[in-house]
Amino acid sequence: MHLRIYEVDVPIHDPNHPDRHGVHVFTGVADSPAAALRRAHEVYDAALAAHTAGLEIPGKQPDIWGARGLRPGWQMEWPAAKAGLWHNPVSWTTRSDFAL
Repeated sequence: MHLRIYEVDVPIHDPNHPDRHGVHVFTGVADSPAAALRRAHEVYDAALAAHTAGLEIPGKQPDIWGARGLRPGWQMEWPAAKAGLWHNPVSWTTRSDFAL
């Protein structure tokens, strides 16, 4: 099993304000896009359950998955979620202005 860091992008919208929409981003360690989607959904569900119960939202788990910035009332569009390998936007290997 080869673990890598994945990013899961989940479209979100505010049902009370149709013009308000965005993307909730999760990152963490997984062995496949399907496993990443599952973990993102699990940490979101745990965060929502904690919030609903009046408890503190759980922090990052050992596999670095976690949920922050919970938006109560916003709808997560899980069927439209996309998972892929995470690419560090500040890594020197991905910067377009890097020159030797």
